[in-house]
Amino acid sequence: MTKLKGKTAVVTGSTSGIGLAYARAFAGAGANVVINGLGAEADIEKARSGLEAEFEVKAVYSPADMTKPAEIAGMIELGETTFGSVDILVNNAGIQFVSPVESFPVEKWDAIIAINLSSAFHAIRAAVPGMKKRGWGRIITTASAHSTVASPFKSAYVAAKHGIAGLTKAVALELAPHRITCNCISPGYVWTSLVEKQIPDTMKSRGMTREQVVNDVLLAAQPTKQFVTVEQVAALALYLCSDDAAQITGSNLSIDGGWTAA
Repeated sequence: MTKLKGKTAVVTGSTSGIGLAYARAFAGAGANVVINGLGAEADIEKARSGLEAEFEVKAVYSPADMTKPAEIAGMIELGETTFGSVDILVNNAGIQFVSPVESFPVEKWDAIIAINLSSAFHAIRAAVPGMKKRGWGRIITTASAHSTVASPFKSAYVAAKHGIAGLTKAVALELAPHRITCNCISPGYVWTSLVEKQIPDTMKSRGMTREQVVNDVLLAAQPTKQFVTVEQVAALALYLCSDDAAQITGSNLSIDGGWTAA
């Protein structure tokens, strides 16, 4: 079992979905956590206080906007000043927009690149000095199957996720002498409330049954025909924070039901 007592994890985009699963996994291993993301104030407080009550750790919330470098740096500073260190950084915040490239809105491109790619750079840049000083750190970024393959109409998302894969390699090489690892996790379709909400509209627009939408649309590229779960993604992240994973760095780890094996 990975033990993280005395460590602090900062997880962006962690008020729900994969991000909250990361926070829960780290808290379950004894780490204090800084969560960040969007949502109703009451829902965010429920998630934050729930981490403290269930796992007997400390959790704080940062409202940092992932398009603003100064606020991202402030999020890392919050972890340092509140808990004395930021030992684990998970860049998980992300958005999506689908459109043909010739009509892709410029503002949507800029937002996706800012949140899905640039925010990871800004957070890493802010966290690394403290990790170097302490001689230990774990940096993980949620990439996607789209970090290695592409799909039509997702030019910004695919570009950002390919960029994350490259950023991971460059940072890993720089930080290897300092006992700091940097990896990305590339899930396929993960079952979340956001995915669930897509199903009724797709059923209506395509005249499909629920089963057809799941198998022929959402899971068309995944040979297992099963969704990845948030807990499975979080378990992989937790392993990457363990001593057993100390020699895994610069890697892009697929967890996609065989999507990218084809």
